[in-house]
Amino acid sequence: MKLHRLILPLFIGFTLPFMIFGQTDDRKGAVEIAGLRAIGSPSNPKVPMNWSRYHDNKQIEQFCKDLQNAYPNLVRYESIGKSYEGRDMLVLTVSDFSKGKTDRKPGMWIDGNIHANELQGSEIAMYTAWYLAENFSSVAFIQELLQDKVFYIAPTINPDSRDYFIHEPNTMHSSRTGRRPFDNDGDGAIAEDLYDDLDGDGHIVMMRRKSKTGRYKADPENPNRMLIVKPGEVGEYEMLGFEGIDNDGDGLVNEDITGTYDPNRDWGWNWQPNYVQNGALYYPGTLPETKAVKQFFYSHKNIAGAQSYHNYGGMILRGPGAAQDEKYYSRKDVQVYDALGKTGERMLPGYNYIVIHKDLYTVFGGEIDFITLARGVFTFSNELMTTYKLFNEKAGQGLRQSDEYYEFDKLLLFGDAYVPWKEYDHPQFGKIEIGGAKKNYTRNHPGFLLLEDAHRNAAFTIYHAHHTPKLEVLDTEVKPLGGNLYEVNATVWNGRIIPTHSDHDVKYKIERPDHIRLEGAEVITGLQVLDRDFNVTSEQKYKPHQIEIPNIEGMSEVRVRWIVKGKPDKAKLIVDSEKGGLLEKLLTEK
Repeated sequence: MKLHRLILPLFIGFTLPFMIFGQTDDRKGAVEIAGLRAIGSPSNPKVPMNWSRYHDNKQIEQFCKDLQNAYPNLVRYESIGKSYEGRDMLVLTVSDFSKGKTDRKPGMWIDGNIHANELQGSEIAMYTAWYLAENFSSVAFIQELLQDKVFYIAPTINPDSRDYFIHEPNTMHSSRTGRRPFDNDGDGAIAEDLYDDLDGDGHIVMMRRKSKTGRYKADPENPNRMLIVKPGEVGEYEMLGFEGIDNDGDGLVNEDITGTYDPNRDWGWNWQPNYVQNGALYYPGTLPETKAVKQFFYSHKNIAGAQSYHNYGGMILRGPGAAQDEKYYSRKDVQVYDALGKTGERMLPGYNYIVIHKDLYTVFGGEIDFITLARGVFTFSNELMTTYKLFNEKAGQGLRQSDEYYEFDKLLLFGDAYVPWKEYDHPQFGKIEIGGAKKNYTRNHPGFLLLEDAHRNAAFTIYHAHHTPKLEVLDTEVKPLGGNLYEVNATVWNGRIIPTHSDHDVKYKIERPDHIRLEGAEVITGLQVLDRDFNVTSEQKYKPHQIEIPNIEGMSEVRVRWIVKGKPDKAKLIVDSEKGGLLEKLLTEK
């Protein structure tokens, strides 16, 4: 055996820049070793993260600090407001800060965890920021993306209840809303009958009691599972609900818990009061968390695309949330959604691209409608996790009737997902048994599935961001007309699917028109060229140097023309679009 074959393995893992099988990058002199790097992931990240687990607020903030410290030219974070309990609402800004003005690049908003028990939305939001920063130096697509675009990433917009869900006993459904307390049972006391963790294991599971008139039996093939007996069949148990005690002596258990409203019903489009839309509060924008996000949108008019993460069900949702808002979705806008959403179905196996009110249920006052219809932004909401991911096949029944989760636990999690039934002496119910699914099962991904879905969803959102407008000046032309007059022509092209304004935005004038202006020349007349072949134009008499364009469609061009006095040797062409960006070009540039 030759000597180099013996020596070479000793060097693997060392970061020597001269090693021929490694590629240096900007990770403090580190080397990406080709054989160690799984394609699509950095082998030696500056910010090591475990994406097969969940993180609380302190860990999220530490991640933001670490990513900013590791990549100060790509990442900054800030608090955009305070939650009800005074926690910071953090937003990461991710872009190549050395290229252009960040706030004039087309923006992509990403948020997660408005429903606090839906933990993985935060992880996928953070993963997106991490992936962009860690791969900037090695993936040319990401370099170009961050030169052109800016990402605004809010890992959690419900930080109070996220921590409560993680650190306190809960069911997989509880701690869904915020932490603002209410008197739910009308007895004059607030949040006095919460869930009770009877065995102190951190999970709120189910209570059952043996009963000759019970309608349930234990599944003989899986003792963790309870089945409703068939007609004519004798049951063995009655179900008593989630773990709890009647703490206030009113004969009810767990009836006055914290946060019975829904922060995703608190937004300012088609908001309805609680008797119409359960979970709504007093008026749109009651909550400080939703107010902070709204204000961010109003102050960042460059946001052209948005993504919100929820669970459960494996869905790529678009609006509207209610049937009466269908009229605001034009054919043009739906074509954009379809182009993105149907590609998303390929990127996310087991996920379906659907419309909220048609295919799910009616939602009034939802975030997706506010962003889409009040701000004119193309927006998706992904419902993360689905039974398809368990065995890569569609389930025959719904979540609660399906046996896939029990089989998955037995075959792949080895019993870790359920609390086995155990006896307990209950002060009101007597001898009972407690057991069932742990709070982080069913709704939230098991660890080894989390990374894959994080990357697939992040990739879909990156695809969406890529297709926010990308404007460029294709050509300019200066023609002498005689008498010291010159004709200046320019063509501006949008090379992405998403227009600079949604059709809804144009119709209701949510944002100002795009401006294409000529500076450094004495403009006599300004025109938009509607048909170059037949010389059809539309003159703009007011401010002729700055031509107002209502919209630059996706994969389309607009042409403009000026008549100027004097040769425009030093003239500059400026394209100024709120959502399409800002670019400048001298007429003398090629």
